[in-house]
Parts: sequence; structure tokens; C-alpha cells
Amino acid sequence: MAPGSTILLLILLFLSVPAAPALGDPGPLEDVVIDRYYIPKICLREVQMGDFIRYHYNGTFKDGKKFDSSYDRGATVAGVVGVGRLITGMDRGLQGMCVNERRHLIVPPHLGYGSIGVAGLIPPDATLYFDVVMLDIWNKKDKLQITTLSKPEHCNRTVENSDFVRYHYNGTLLDGTPFDSSYSKDSTYDTYVGTGWLIKGMDQGLLGMCAGEKRSIIIPPFLAYGEKGYGTVIPPQASLVFSVLLVDFHNPKDGVFLEHLEVPESCKRRAVTGDFVRYHYNGTLMDGTLFDSSYSRNHTYNTYIGKGYIIPGMDQGLQGVCVGERRRVVVPPHLAYGENGAGNKIPGSAVLIFDVHIIDFHNPADPVEVETVYRPEGCNVTTRNRDFIRYHYNCSLLDGTKLFSS
Repeated sequence: MAPGSTILLLILLFLSVPAAPALGDPGPLEDVVIDRYYIPKICLREVQMGDFIRYHYNGTFKDGKKFDSSYDRGATVAGVVGVGRLITGMDRGLQGMCVNERRHLIVPPHLGYGSIGVAGLIPPDATLYFDVVMLDIWNKKDKLQITTLSKPEHCNRTVENSDFVRYHYNGTLLDGTPFDSSYSKDSTYDTYVGTGWLIKGMDQGLLGMCAGEKRSIIIPPFLAYGEKGYGTVIPPQASLVFSVLLVDFHNPKDGVFLEHLEVPESCKRRAVTGDFVRYHYNGTLMDGTLFDSSYSRNHTYNTYIGKGYIIPGMDQGLQGVCVGERRRVVVPPHLAYGENGAGNKIPGSAVLIFDVHIIDFHNPADPVEVETVYRPEGCNVTTRNRDFIRYHYNCSLLDGTKLFSS
């Protein structure tokens, strides 16, 4: 071959310029001819020596006759690049590929199966033509890749080991092929973190999340399903990509969390067990979904506290309130409706958030409370039973709402 032809082929190899004439009739080749006929717009990494890869291919001879195909076998090819496990032509031809990139490769005999060939399959001195699509790239040195897509402004606590989480997710392979989704089941995925119930990559990837946070988590195979894969949907040696929305989390050791939003300056008495309390509330899930509201009914919720008439979390959360106080009560599921939830609005294992406004409270044992606000200096005669009296009055509720006035 003329020196000029050799230089041209090397330029085609390194610059990956489509070589239509070479594909038609390459003649004697000294190196692999590469036609990068589809390159994805986004390429997070390129194949390098020592990388593990998964790819599909069709292998044909010059006349178009097929000698092998991963598609026909119904399984991708997985292996390591640049360590001699592939024919030299494939080792070279796969270098620099991106996930979802497609290439035509022309492999001359001395970089394929040479003068020996493969008995019954590839004749001696055969030039091989491969049509390849790259599906996955990873390396033993890879770590979890976490990208925060969105995060709430306020985050009181983040996920730790042993927490119980509820989250939605879409799961895809690295090439974008979907394999599972909680949204399609119309139900969150509920589990403990860091206790071995999840693949290692998800156990690590959920740590530090806030309720309402969205993340992209890319998990290499050795932190996912490894060499075995999973069923028919996750092939062996597959990297996994999860788009996760954390809906809710708590710890079985959690108690009620109180946030005092507004406390009146004057508070003569605080509510205790046995008191009858009237209050307004909005009840939401941790993601802000409203499940109940006394305001929508235009009527306070009236009940005794500390006697089991309401969920344990609210029995505890209303202790010590003042009239007029506004308080946020965060109730873990084991102090609310537990694993079963309630109706179709409160799912199982849901944390509940109540924003409460205390209207008034009393105890059935309370005496009448009399406060003298004015008494004239010369008061020698006071009222007795059966006296006839004339008086003016203003009548209001304990929160100041005016009812009647003479």
C-alpha cells in the first residue's frame, strides 16, 4: 500500500471521519477503518483501555453474509477493552466510543482471526465488518454518581442509616432503556435504608436526602446486580440510572416533633391531659399534599386530649398549648396510622404534619373563673341570691370572637 493511503487511513482512524469509499472497497487494510455514523449529543465518558463495556453488534463478511450477531442470541456482549479478550481489531475499534454511539468497523484479517479463521464460521484471511452500538461503560474504580436535581428550601433533617423511606423512582439502563418505575405502579417504594434491603448503590445514594428532594443516581454494576443481572429486565454487568423523588422518611425511634409557629405573650394556663380542646388544623403529608382540613368544614375539631380519642401523636402534640397558639406537629407513622394508613388519602407508613391553631380549651373540673376588672370605692351593698339586677355585658369566646352584647 502506498504511504499516502496509509496516512489517509490513520487520519480516518483518529479523526473518525466517515469513509464511504473505504466501506465500499477498502482493499488491503493495515488498520481498522472506523465510521462513527451516529454520535449522541451528550457523552459523559468515552471507552478507554481497561473499561468494562456492554454492546450489541452484527458481524458480516464483505458480501453482507452474517457470521455472528449478539441480537440473534438475545444478549449483549460484556467484556473488558484492551486486555486481549477481544480480537485486536475490536479492541481498537471500540476505543473512544460513547454510550449509544454507533459505529461501522472494518477489521482486516491480521487484526481479526488471521490465516487460521474460525472453523465452520470464519474462513482464513477474512475481512470482518461489524455494526456496533455501545450500551454501557464502567470501570472498577467507578464510584456512585449523585446529581441533585432539585432540593426544598427548608430541610430539618436528612436521611440516615436505619431510616424508613418512601420514594418514587424511574429506573433505566445507562443507554436509557427503562426497566422499572414506581409511578407505573401508582405507589411509592417503601423500605429501610442501610439495612441490606436495597442494592448497595441505593443504600448509599439515598443518604443525606431531604423530603421533597430529587436526585439522579448512577450505580455501577458492582453496587447493583453485578454479573447475574436481575430477571429479564436488567442484563449482567449493567449500570443503573435512578431518578428518585424522596416523598417521606422517618425513623422508628422518632417521637413527635413540635415547631412553635406563634405563641401569645399572655398564657394563663397550658393544656394538659383531660382538657377539652377546640382547634383548627390543616393536615398534610410530608410532600405537602393536603389530606384534611377543619377550615374546609368551617368548624373546629373538638376533643379531649391525652385520653385516646385522637391519634397518639396528636395526643402528645397538643400537650402544653396556649389559647391562640399556632403550632406545627410532625407525627411519625407509628404514632399516627402506621403501616395501613387511613382511607385513600393517607398512605401506609406516612409521616403526618398538622398546622394547628388553638381556639380554646377547658377542663370539666374547671370552676367558674371570676376576675374583677373594676370595683367602685364606696361599695357597701353586694348582690345576694334572688336579687333582681340590671347589667350590661359583652360575651365572647376565649379567642376573643364576639358573640353577644347588650
